[in-house]
Order: sequence, then structure tokens, then C-alpha cells
Amino acid sequence: MIVSQLLNTSFPTLNFSDKPSFALQLMDDYDVLHLPVLEEEKFVGLVAKEDLIDAMESDMHLSDPEILKRYRIHQDEHFLSALRLIAEHELSLLPVVSAQMELVGVILTKEFLKSISTFLGNDEKGAVIVLETDKRNFSFGELSRLVETNDAYITQLNTYTEASSGLVVITLKINKIEVSAIVATFQRYDYIVRHFYGEEEYANELKENYQHLLSYLNM
Repeated sequence: MIVSQLLNTSFPTLNFSDKPSFALQLMDDYDVLHLPVLEEEKFVGLVAKEDLIDAMESDMHLSDPEILKRYRIHQDEHFLSALRLIAEHELSLLPVVSAQMELVGVILTKEFLKSISTFLGNDEKGAVIVLETDKRNFSFGELSRLVETNDAYITQLNTYTEASSGLVVITLKINKIEVSAIVATFQRYDYIVRHFYGEEEYANELKENYQHLLSYLNM
């Protein structure tokens, strides 16, 4: 998924001639903490609500370099680059520009989170298993093989290296809800299972036995 697929092209912008009070009102109206600033249709920076409040007290203008941040992203970049910028600078929106620094739209953080959720397959049913292993032992091929031996497959895989331990933490989404057999398989192959979110076979058996008991009592 690239940035151009996430654009909101109907969001308001500011100009150098606009007053900070107008910008603050616009932010309140659209429920954001940032807005892009243009000069002659070119993107020149991003202003934040907290900086505009300070600007009103010191009689600063939107053209002042002290309140203009250069945060933006090119429309052809990958969405993970946008995610990094938004998270690093706590942005409510991220301006998207062309090669000529023309503003082509913005990425709204609220809408972006929904897109990420869809990308991660959160709308699809399935279990989540979180594993840990040493870097030298990490193998996507082996993980996939172990899951497939239980008549399932991986629909999403994400990893990160834990700073405190140096371990690779692996989050798997699989296409089955019942996970006890898969968890047992990972444990047999010396993977540490940190968490899992799904159903276990014994829970299903207990429910089935309970239903049989109720049927018997109602006879």
C-alpha cells in the first residue's frame, strides 16, 4: 500500500496571509492539531496547534520559520514511512506532496489507523499467536511449515527485535480460531509462546459436553 492510496484530497489548508486565530478555529472545526501551509500553491510547512497558541501571544505570523515544520511525505512512498513520521512526531495529519512540492492531499491519522487495521487483516477471523526466538533461529519457512502441519496457514506475520533481550518477537495471525494444537507444535520445537488469542480444544469439548448434559436433563 503506497501513500497515494490513503489520500484525503478535500482537507483545508492555510496560507501565509492567514492569521493564527483563523488557523486555530479551522483546527477546532475539523478536529485536528495540525494543518498544512501553502505559498503560491506550494507546500511550505506544517503548523501545530500548540505553536499557534504561542504565536498569538507573541504576535507571530504563519510565515515565521519557528512555527513551520517540514514534515511531509512523497505520494509514491510506502505507507510504513508515513506511519513512522506520524508516530515519531505525534501528528494528527501528514501532508502528502508531489515531486514539485505541490500539496496533493493529506493522510488523516484517524483514517490511517482504519487502513492499517484492514491491511493487518483484523477484519478477518483467526487466532493470533505471539512467539519469541533467537535471531539465528528465526525462519519464516519453518514457522509456515509448522502451522501447515496443523491444517492452517499464516495470513499475517510481523516481527520486531526486543531491545532489552535481543530476541525476535513474532506475531502470527492464522486462519483458524482453535489454536491449542498449533501452540503445542511451537512449544515442541522450542519456541516460547508469549501469548495466544483464540480458542482451545478443551474449551470446545467442555462446551460440547455441557450441551450434551443439558439435552440429557431435558429428556
